[in-house]
Amino acid sequence: MKKVIFLIATFCLVFFPLEAQDYWNTEIISVEKDPDTIKKIRQMDLDLLMEWNNRVYIIVGFNDFLKLQKENIPYALETFNFYPHKQREVSLQEGLNGRYHSYAELERDLLALQDSYSHIARVIDLGDSLEGRNIYALKISDNVYQDEQEAELLFVGCHHAREWISVEVPFLLGKYLVENYETNTQVKDLVDQCEIWIVPLLNPDGLEYSIHFYRYWRKNRRDNRDGSFGIDLNRNYSYNWGFDDEGSSPFPSSSVYRGPSAFSEPETQVMRALFEERNFQAVISYHSYSQVILYPWGYTNQPTAEDQLLDQIAADMSGLMLSVNGTIYQYGQAGAELYLTNGGMIDWTFGTYNIPSYTIELPPIDEDHGGFFNAEEDIQPIFNENLPAMLYLIDWTVQNFGSIINPSTRRERRYETRANLKDRTQFGRELKDEGEDKAITQNSKHKVNYPKTSGLKNKTTDVRIKQTDPINKE
Repeated sequence: MKKVIFLIATFCLVFFPLEAQDYWNTEIISVEKDPDTIKKIRQMDLDLLMEWNNRVYIIVGFNDFLKLQKENIPYALETFNFYPHKQREVSLQEGLNGRYHSYAELERDLLALQDSYSHIARVIDLGDSLEGRNIYALKISDNVYQDEQEAELLFVGCHHAREWISVEVPFLLGKYLVENYETNTQVKDLVDQCEIWIVPLLNPDGLEYSIHFYRYWRKNRRDNRDGSFGIDLNRNYSYNWGFDDEGSSPFPSSSVYRGPSAFSEPETQVMRALFEERNFQAVISYHSYSQVILYPWGYTNQPTAEDQLLDQIAADMSGLMLSVNGTIYQYGQAGAELYLTNGGMIDWTFGTYNIPSYTIELPPIDEDHGGFFNAEEDIQPIFNENLPAMLYLIDWTVQNFGSIINPSTRRERRYETRANLKDRTQFGRELKDEGEDKAITQNSKHKVNYPKTSGLKNKTTDVRIKQTDPINKE
């Protein structure tokens, strides 16, 4: 065991307001992954960032260092191995987040798709976030203003604020479908037979905070009234909500805090309302990072009754992903192969609606290749390798429409065209006053359960999707 080196230095992230720099005193450390150390770390409710090369990486503040010293836990300081200390040149002309979307940029680009492809693309305001930002859905269909007796499926991005790439992949799917509808017979065939729903940004408040204040922010921006902020939206769904304190946390300071009750947050309430009003037959929720495909259950290591089907679909998607860039997406049941989660979206969609439900953790697989900080030039390649799997699941849903695991009665919904969008400039606001600014910065705990990569499957199978045209690569 290495001797403890007690070193505390200010970790000032770039683009922070000057006031915030005085309050964010965090470092990234790593500890050896051994049973005794991990048991102690879990009891401390620390922010576990990731696991790599048999070491666990943790975000720590001053009080956390004291806890480590008290428990005589040796660690290595890793801060300067991480972004922003290893960051590449920022595309300032693109904004603080470079080519990644902010809330306002995404709103602009979604509306531009609707304007340019109004016959097949429609932007729908599903409801407001906690801070009043619109949560948008992009519906793509040949008769986009009608409810047809067709297959429906949903792609969702950005439950977690710091996972910027999870916004881009579902958005780029929408862009790809509408831009290729007239020229790609496979795309046209799928769009004509299906209603494709895309919610690229479920957590707009958290994303804006991650861009402007603290890049590692994970949760939404709920004031927990105890000096901490945020609820983990992917622990706030009702199916086995709060099943135990391993798959989610009852403590507001934790980054996997599940909230005071299921569906306590407007963001998850929006998803509940959408499912109540639609008839989805499949769903993918995008996250980062781990480079895996996960399916229920997450709350337990026991398989579902449909484990074989869920595994086969995941295997097919993994094989398709591999064929593009040679990227291996391992796959398996979330609770058995990775870590336990309760109150998660895919457990809820599967447990409540009995439909194929997947979490796809986007690349990379490790911090050395970027972690949460995908290079801007990697956005398109990551989308390209996910596209065949997306098209495959759309096709699977179309082919199995009417014979899904547990088809439900069709729910009718009619949307009225909105005369005017809300003034988007009001949503680009920063925190209201310096007092709130300082209070928010006190909450620097946001735990992430780290994955166990052993046991995940890495195999390819025959792909069943019909491809009449090759998939275009940009």
